[in-house]
Amino acid sequence: MSEIRVNNLSNESNTGGPSISGITTFSSPYFFIPPVGSTAERPDNPQKGELRFNTDSKHLEYFKGDTIGWAEVEASNDELNGGNRGVFMGGSADGAGVFNTIDYITISTLGNATDFGDFSSTRQEGGGFGSPTRGFHFGGDPALNIIEYVTFSSTGNPTDFGDTTGDQSKHGIGGADRTRGIMYLGWANPARVNNIEYITTASTGNAVDFGDATDECYDGAGMTSSTRMVSALGSNDAGAWTNAMDYITIQTKGNAADFGDQIGTYNASCGYSNAVRGVLHGAYQYPTSPNHMNLIQYITIATLGNAQDFGDSTHADQGAGCSSSTRGISAGGYNVSPGVEVNTIDYIQIMTLGNALDFGDLTVVRRHVQGASNGHGGL
Repeated sequence: MSEIRVNNLSNESNTGGPSISGITTFSSPYFFIPPVGSTAERPDNPQKGELRFNTDSKHLEYFKGDTIGWAEVEASNDELNGGNRGVFMGGSADGAGVFNTIDYITISTLGNATDFGDFSSTRQEGGGFGSPTRGFHFGGDPALNIIEYVTFSSTGNPTDFGDTTGDQSKHGIGGADRTRGIMYLGWANPARVNNIEYITTASTGNAVDFGDATDECYDGAGMTSSTRMVSALGSNDAGAWTNAMDYITIQTKGNAADFGDQIGTYNASCGYSNAVRGVLHGAYQYPTSPNHMNLIQYITIATLGNAQDFGDSTHADQGAGCSSSTRGISAGGYNVSPGVEVNTIDYIQIMTLGNALDFGDLTVVRRHVQGASNGHGGL
């Protein structure tokens, strides 16, 4: 039997490879090597369907189109594609100021966070949510109405998406399904508001009105399934803390409806979910002492009803939440004893009950940080 071996193919001028048309098959039991390069080395004018290995993310990626860009090759199992990624954006610490830091983790592992990139200026107290490919941050303090995003499969600084309609979206609540991002604005200068807005996550542009929350909401938390978003509202314009939770159907527009009550009157918890269960991780209550609490509560998103006790976190509140289909993460926040910000990351198994366990540390000690992931219950 004869055999032909070819190490290289090029065109007649040796400036590139030949074009192969028709149906082409590979019968080797071994492998082929796609183009390899960093994020910065991506081609300037790619065609839809181009495939390459990204040496920064350590994943295969392909070009989905001009408005979507490069996307990581999807797999049905978290372990096959390296696991879902969570990002933690912005934050602040007493005595250290406000940060522009963004870092990330692989949710299915344990370990310390890694630097992802930086905002163009400092951010805290906004809102965060994730689509299958993008992590979003909106609003924040100082007064901002901007929406920005990062691409989960790469690392780098955020890109401008558009604006919310409010002068400022401070202490907002974020959530998403596979195509739509939801933003409870929280605070639009000069008062707390009940405005809900939305975006289409695969495009860019300004937010559009969705409807109204059941009350003004400030420093609350969101949890999503593929159809529904539930929000713990925080505090209203009178400055009163509330135990109220409301919900919307993500792919419709309209006002929110009552869902049930938290265990107590809290805000400043972080929220996350899988497709079945929503979790509120940490709590802040005022004027009751102690203000900062390590309570973890949960709900069943498809039903209506009050939250139930899940267990205790390793620290208190004001951290960032993100999740995969099995694991929930809380990163950073404030510990009531000894009364300082922390860089702690802890985790739970969402479908069990019990206390949180240590995951690792953020790159910077901070609270008022926002989280997003590409594996939460809305996706």
